[in-house]
Amino acid sequence: MQIAELELDEGGVLRPGPGSPPLTHGEVFVLVRRGGRPVGTLLGQVSEGADPKAVLMDLAARETAEAPAGPADPPAPTAMSTPIPTSMPIPTSMPTPTSMPTSMPTPVPSTTVVVATRERTEKLAHALDSLLAQDHPDFEILVVDNAPVTDSTRDLVERKYAERVRYVTEPVPGLAVAHNKGVEAAHGEVIAFTDDDVVADPRWLTELTAPFVVDPGLGCTTGLILPARLRTPAQVLLESHGGFAKGFTARTYDPHDPPADEPLFPFTAGRFGSGASMAFRAEVLRAVGGFDPATGAGTRARGGDDLYGFVRVLAAGHRLHYTPQALVWHHHRETWRDLETQAYGYGAGLTAYLTAILVNRPGLLPAFLARLPRGLAYARTLTASREAESSSGNTEGSPGNTGGTPGGHDDRTHAWPGRLSRLQRRGMLYGPVGYLRARHALRGAARSSGAG
Repeated sequence: MQIAELELDEGGVLRPGPGSPPLTHGEVFVLVRRGGRPVGTLLGQVSEGADPKAVLMDLAARETAEAPAGPADPPAPTAMSTPIPTSMPIPTSMPTPTSMPTSMPTPVPSTTVVVATRERTEKLAHALDSLLAQDHPDFEILVVDNAPVTDSTRDLVERKYAERVRYVTEPVPGLAVAHNKGVEAAHGEVIAFTDDDVVADPRWLTELTAPFVVDPGLGCTTGLILPARLRTPAQVLLESHGGFAKGFTARTYDPHDPPADEPLFPFTAGRFGSGASMAFRAEVLRAVGGFDPATGAGTRARGGDDLYGFVRVLAAGHRLHYTPQALVWHHHRETWRDLETQAYGYGAGLTAYLTAILVNRPGLLPAFLARLPRGLAYARTLTASREAESSSGNTEGSPGNTGGTPGGHDDRTHAWPGRLSRLQRRGMLYGPVGYLRARHALRGAARSSGAG
């Protein structure tokens, strides 16, 4: 499946996604922009010999015509949170606190961008190139080399990026530990985080950090994450299961005014955003103690560090804002084995972060127990398996058995193999154990370091 961007203004401009080859015939996943701002996605089919721009502009025009008219800030249709829909209503306007014309200067705070990495220099170079192209006027980039086994990352930063990128090492493995190292070393009023396998849109950092100027009570922001590649069945299946996208409507979560449509708030932190596109007010993140070092990739907890950060900030009384204008393109894992590992890790990270929250904030236990029955029902829905709508001749659990074009993750009607469902649920059972083992390992490492 090809990736493309379609700008509706200025007569229409079609270009390949970042790093993608020129468009040809076949299926195309399209990010639709208006005035440079992401407003929706479409899935189009370009016939051999047809003009891709003409086909996709016509599809976008039909979807726009079918979109219901509404007020200046319309409610998001269900399809707005669908990463790969068969159709996507495109709103005529999507005003948010950060939706300013690109020609106008946007007030932004000084910012440190933290990129934790480990032995992935090729991907890291693409990420750093995109970060250095940001239009934010006052930011620094900090690379945290986590438990390196070679000097490749240091050599890349010193050779190619010299004074433009700061480099630090963190010998203890774990994403949260690496992020905390970045928090310690950051100079900015805001600390933004992204992964080493993304390509950031030029306005990503401006859009992600501008809300902090507008709202003094804001503790955290998150942004839109779309797939940079959909070349393998595993990548398509992950994106159909929700990927990392949270829709195209800006939203603010306020702990003093809990959302009526989120009965599990704030414990369904995965709905707020993901670690590949998040930022925190530095003083707020430091006040809550940063990230729990026993969570995250690279630890026995397997994940959950970003979700932990979101809930800690909300529990401290600060608001969280999601903005789809802050866009990064993420390179999903390519193989079926990777997807199996990811499914297990997602389950483990979910319950690991919940365990971490209750260990560090035991006062939240009554609220958690009150939401537990609904939470269990939500977890069953989240991990439910679904048979493919059409058979491809493969057995259950094979990467080709995706049932054709996947549907929306909010509807939960697309194919999701039983093996992945079982792996997620096993991960959920393991998560609390993994978190406690990770805490024990950290204490052991600290004792060894002190003895040394």
